[in-house]
Amino acid sequence: MADIELLWPGGPRLMQAAHFRLGTDCVLLADFVHTAGAKRGIDLGCASGALMMLLLERAPNLHMTGLEIVPEAAFLARENMALNGFDTRGEVVIGDIRDHRALFRAGSFDLVVCNPPYFPQGSGILPQDADRAAARSELLCTLPALCAATAYLLRTGGRVCFVHRPERLSELLVCMTAAGLEPKRLRLVCRDASAAPSLVLAEGRRGGRPGITIEPSLYLYDPDGSESAEYKRIYHR
Repeated sequence: MADIELLWPGGPRLMQAAHFRLGTDCVLLADFVHTAGAKRGIDLGCASGALMMLLLERAPNLHMTGLEIVPEAAFLARENMALNGFDTRGEVVIGDIRDHRALFRAGSFDLVVCNPPYFPQGSGILPQDADRAAARSELLCTLPALCAATAYLLRTGGRVCFVHRPERLSELLVCMTAAGLEPKRLRLVCRDASAAPSLVLAEGRRGGRPGITIEPSLYLYDPDGSESAEYKRIYHR
């Protein structure tokens, strides 16, 4: 049974289910994305639609498509879009990212966002539930395949934004470059100034020129353990 949460006062309402809970990584990715100039975006693996709604809330001229392989999650995403009045500015497609050429025309989007599975096949112990396992591990789509699909979906000059694990940063950048998605912007996320990064936010541009900007790290907490000013801004606190 799904429950409904208000992300912040006056913000989007989100209906969630046990397998598709909203995480901090999704909220941080939404804040990292530059939506200026984007008209048509797609969220690859949209789950219950939270990332799409966070972007639609910020960008009134943006139209978002969600691609989701799990029917239950896709249903929730559609319900959430309608619940927040975004159903005229987006749609949710049930499908497998590996079938992207059959589902969409090349260059259909100028923005791609994705919170992909963080772990390669064969690493760690997977949940017994197949849907949760696929969300955690690259059982259905590897990182090179994801970047290749992204390059197909993006028009020349279009942007992609990923959130991923720092230990896979080198692999992520190599896969992006190999697919023609030139890394352009990078930001590390740390719990506080004394902690190693726990997440990495990366932006690439299809057909972009070489040259990457390393942005200041995002610290979630101050030295006294309280939420940082930037963390509060992102969560509208």
